[in-house]
Amino acid sequence: MWLSGLKWMFLIMGTIIGAGYASGRELWQFFGPESGLAITIFAVCFSICCTIIMKISKKLNTTHYIPLLEQLVGRKLTKIYDYMIMVYLFTTTAVMLAGGGATLEIVNVPYVIGIAIISLLVICIFFWDTKGILSINAILIPLLSISLIAILGFFYSTTPASELTLSVELANWPAAFTFTALNILPLVAILGAVGSEIKTEGEIWIASLGSGVILGGISLLYNESLVKVANDIMFYEIPLFAILKQYPYIMIIFMSVLLWAAIYTTAVSGVFGLTSRFRGKTKLSTWIVAGITILFMLPFTTFGFSTLVSFLYPIYGMLNLYILAAIIIYPIAMNAKS
Repeated sequence: MWLSGLKWMFLIMGTIIGAGYASGRELWQFFGPESGLAITIFAVCFSICCTIIMKISKKLNTTHYIPLLEQLVGRKLTKIYDYMIMVYLFTTTAVMLAGGGATLEIVNVPYVIGIAIISLLVICIFFWDTKGILSINAILIPLLSISLIAILGFFYSTTPASELTLSVELANWPAAFTFTALNILPLVAILGAVGSEIKTEGEIWIASLGSGVILGGISLLYNESLVKVANDIMFYEIPLFAILKQYPYIMIIFMSVLLWAAIYTTAVSGVFGLTSRFRGKTKLSTWIVAGITILFMLPFTTFGFSTLVSFLYPIYGMLNLYILAAIIIYPIAMNAKS
């Protein structure tokens, strides 16, 4: 049970901790000063949503997200959200590919070459399908989480006490819901694709609570660290490097590698969500479908990483509020019917 729970926890975290999150760009877009309460609400809502989504997926024995959507929003709205999920996964995975190119620029790899490298490696993992994705998450996500906590914790602890201000003010609390909503569609897509493989209630609780607590803790620490370097963030495509600017160059290289790994896992999750949607509708191998999908994404990477995040993510955060509400009230609605 514990191993299975951790496996799903790493899949969830691998879906969320991508280019936008690990770089700090996504957190800064939604949170910033006065966001302590907002991040706490996000962690609670996130755990609740993961629990509900996984329970429904397990009950329906799902292999893709359509039955899950029908259960949450009905058949009519499922058609709309089906298109929304495909567009969301398509565009945000393009963001990941752009982030992969931007990250490798730190080590003087040209942007276009960086995108080509991450694209090919995403396609390669689909030779092993779900097992490959779960295995890579089980290795990379713990390493990334521990490294982020260590770097951010050290930065925060070494900042002079007079400069520390834990943002517990209430002003930005609505951001909790748009930020949670932003991350709902990929969770529906990814967890809907593995419902048939979830065996027990215990692993659902381990995955949901574990991912919520860890993501909430990292988000709070990360956001408070970004507040300290707020004046420098505008000069960086990737805000994390504003925190790392006073660190030795080897640390910047190390975190660039881990950031790239986070981007990679989320790009894989996005393509997995798309390919699972069309599984059974084509005789082509999964890796071929993945390759065709990525080819269509490449033109969108020309817009740049921070531009895509700042434009697309707030829009998706607002559009997804309805499905967030549907997930949260689902248990209440089911109890009322019974």
